[in-house]
Amino acid sequence: MNKIGKYVLGIAALIFMTNCGNNNSNSNSGAMSSSKAEKVYVAPGEHDEYYAFFSGGYSGNITVAGLPSGRMLKEIPVFSQFPTSGYGYSEETKAMLNTSFGFVPWGDAHHPDISQTNGELDGRWIFINENNTPRIARVSLATFETEEIIELPNSAGNHASSFVTENTEYIVAGTRFAVPNPQRDMPISDMKGEFKGPLSFVSIAENGRMNLEFQLNMPGFNYDLAHPGRNKSHGWFFFTSYNTEEANTLMEVNASQNDKDYVAAVNWKKIVDYVKNGGGKKAPGTYAHNVYDDKTHMATSTMKEGVTMVDPREVEGAVFYIPIPKSPHGCDVDPSGQFIIGSGKLSTDLSVYDFDKMITAIENKDFVDDSYGIPVLSYENTLAGVVTQPGLGPLHTEFDGQGNAYTTFFISSEVVKWSLETFEVLDRQPTFYSVGHLMIPGGNSRKPFGKYLVAMNKITKDRYLPTGPELEHSAQLYDISGDKMELLSDFPTHGEPHYAAGIRADVIKDKSKKYYELSENEHPYAAKSEAEAKVTRNGNEVHINMTTIRSHFAPDNIEGIKVGDKVYFHITNLEQDFDVPHGFSIIGANTSEILVMPGQTKSIVWEPKREGVWPFYCTDFCSALHQEMQGYVRVSGKNSNVPLKYTLDE
Repeated sequence: MNKIGKYVLGIAALIFMTNCGNNNSNSNSGAMSSSKAEKVYVAPGEHDEYYAFFSGGYSGNITVAGLPSGRMLKEIPVFSQFPTSGYGYSEETKAMLNTSFGFVPWGDAHHPDISQTNGELDGRWIFINENNTPRIARVSLATFETEEIIELPNSAGNHASSFVTENTEYIVAGTRFAVPNPQRDMPISDMKGEFKGPLSFVSIAENGRMNLEFQLNMPGFNYDLAHPGRNKSHGWFFFTSYNTEEANTLMEVNASQNDKDYVAAVNWKKIVDYVKNGGGKKAPGTYAHNVYDDKTHMATSTMKEGVTMVDPREVEGAVFYIPIPKSPHGCDVDPSGQFIIGSGKLSTDLSVYDFDKMITAIENKDFVDDSYGIPVLSYENTLAGVVTQPGLGPLHTEFDGQGNAYTTFFISSEVVKWSLETFEVLDRQPTFYSVGHLMIPGGNSRKPFGKYLVAMNKITKDRYLPTGPELEHSAQLYDISGDKMELLSDFPTHGEPHYAAGIRADVIKDKSKKYYELSENEHPYAAKSEAEAKVTRNGNEVHINMTTIRSHFAPDNIEGIKVGDKVYFHITNLEQDFDVPHGFSIIGANTSEILVMPGQTKSIVWEPKREGVWPFYCTDFCSALHQEMQGYVRVSGKNSNVPLKYTLDE
């Protein structure tokens, strides 16, 4: 039988096993017992115990939910335009979506990670990666707004990020799709030995500002997922890599031929020192760096050129490969930093590596091979143990801080709890259906909170009322505070969550910004009082400095606008109260509305194409007289002599 025939037979077997796994039925027949309902119930006016930040996958954004209720609290726009707030449409935020390929209005957001201090979540920022156009974003957890996006040149498929080191010093981002580096025209069939998989080292300053310090030009495998070492293994980063075959076609077959692929162990501290001492060479690479300023309320985009490139073979003792079966995905580090768990998607076992054994193997030069000049350590001599046949299709592991690990199994649709001491399976619970990632709040830090586990399922099927061919992905909440896991509830998510990050609400909520201080607004077109509202013309460009407050605009009658003008509405919200935004839209605008927070200024462009009197209005219901919150713009012919005039109540 040829390899394609074997592959088809294997897939048929997996489908059979998956269907069998999905026959698990909830003992409550879909209805929660009263005790379960009590565990997830949050009374009206009460707050959830945890924030959960779900990646949106192909939505490009982050969805915020409360736990244990599962209530959606907010969607944070990051890599995609968002007409609800005007992100990516307003003149102030368009620059956030600039890339070296031009303006890209969409992104594929995968792995959120919360900033840390001494290995514990500190709640300052949340970072998230973008897979398609390789980027990393930083979101403020004071404002829940995206403050910075940096592009990663020479990379493709930024999947193995955006996980932060223990003191938020670095994010190290991988290349999932090996590519020529530098990019050039070459036959795809010549990729072997020619394509590369750069790892990007992004440093993070005390104020959160990111900087692409250098790239490590790794062999052209596919670097899929990663986690930094913590505690005793702080200073290292671990990446799973697949397609060590370096196949370029029918990857589902040809990239699964080797019995083992690799975990890449990278001593990032050693490489940082090497670069600081002048190591590495300047290489080409164009990338955008976009930063939002919450004083000016404006984003700026800087196009940068060139990056320091490091050859891993030139930094002795910094990079090693460890064999791992087979087509690995998840790469997770336990709270002590002692154990590194690799999940081979096509393996029936979980490999658990021992950091101390790895260091001993390096010191003893216990190498079994090399791959493109990078030493390959002994599999057996770095292994702490194996979790034997825990399930089918292992993907991701998180930890409860009580000596237990929890791993998802996609094919057998289950979460399995196992001991970090004995590597024995302790419990298993079905998921509905085909679970991908899981999240325990703080589960990828030194101190997990260890109360709840959220499973993020790839298939929903019959869990909710049907909504046409597609349903929102199902998340399921488990209580893990006892010896046995208990499924508490289902709730829908938005987009396709590939991962989530959770944190205790009390770490964040008291620091949440209520409004922007009007006195600190440095926007060049801000009108901080109605007396400062005005309309000015410069050729065919018109700027309207407008204010909004419950329940009128100033000015609200404008004349002297002409067909063909480019009209900028700069709206300043004069409110200084929590949760009182105002919206703005005008008929004929080829953009979204904008939602302006208290004390903030936002702008949209309107290019009138017809003569007439055109209304504008507030899009956010703000008061009992919200319906009266409107105004008019008179548009005259292109050659009209109607003078520019603006008024409020004459």
